[in-house]
Amino acid sequence: MTLADPVTLAIPGFVLLVLAEMIVARIKDRTRYEPRDTLTSLALGLGSTIAGVLSAGAVFALATWLWQFRLFDIGYAWYWFVVAFVIDDFAYYLFHRSAHRVRWFWASHVIHHSSQHYNLSTALRQTWTGFFSLNFVFRLPLFLIGFPPGLVFFVAGLNLVYQFWIHTEAIGRMPRWFEAVMNTPSHHRVHHATNPRYLDRNYAGVFIVWDRWLGTFEPERDEEKPRYGIVKDLGSFNILWAATHEWVGIARDVWHAPGWAARLGYMIRPPGWSHDGNRDTSETIKARWEATRHEGGQAWKPTSSSLDADRAGAQSPAG
Repeated sequence: MTLADPVTLAIPGFVLLVLAEMIVARIKDRTRYEPRDTLTSLALGLGSTIAGVLSAGAVFALATWLWQFRLFDIGYAWYWFVVAFVIDDFAYYLFHRSAHRVRWFWASHVIHHSSQHYNLSTALRQTWTGFFSLNFVFRLPLFLIGFPPGLVFFVAGLNLVYQFWIHTEAIGRMPRWFEAVMNTPSHHRVHHATNPRYLDRNYAGVFIVWDRWLGTFEPERDEEKPRYGIVKDLGSFNILWAATHEWVGIARDVWHAPGWAARLGYMIRPPGWSHDGNRDTSETIKARWEATRHEGGQAWKPTSSSLDADRAGAQSPAG
């Protein structure tokens, strides 16, 4: 059964909503959009689309091959779409959490957190190297369960479409009952923030209940406005650097590492980890912030760290 791609169908809507938000920003707060930043996001989105097209055949072939070994024969009845959507969203939560806690996955995901602005164009700032970093492995269990590849890719597309609208500051808080279950702009602003309080929080795609149940939820606070970007900002609008800088950092660290344990650590330990502990991870940032907060000291500021130790704390340890 062939299903339409929800993301492709939604592209005209994405464009119209970005334009509408730009108009609102021009009237209310021009700082929400910066022309070079927006162009960078659009260019990175285009590159991600091309990369996705080039790798789609291989991913679909792998999914179809795995589906041969399925445990159950699941069809295309409407209720299977609902079940698959929920399970796929949990798989996305696991991926997203890993993308902030495992540097190998972070190297692809960091591109999404690299903007210091938070608007609908930021949602389009997606990875070029997701296939290389094996991001797709988190959805493979669905094929083994028995969900047809076409169905899984369809609900995954719906998940991505949903996440577009939550990348905005134009929408404040939603009704309490909605925010209790669903991911919202307020919840996702926390995820994209570099404030120590907000680091590594709110990994949800669609349902914020995963964060609430698994201890990774943090509400947005009126007294603490999110600061966006990554802990050590790129300082450049070069799209090639934005797409690859963390891979360059990994390569440098692995090359100079003092042994195989350290080399492996630089690939699979959290972003910011170092064999000698001289860099900041989200844990050390949070601990220092907690200490200064309780002591009534000055607000915490990040220490120097190498460019390859960038931490999008914002986001926490997708899109």
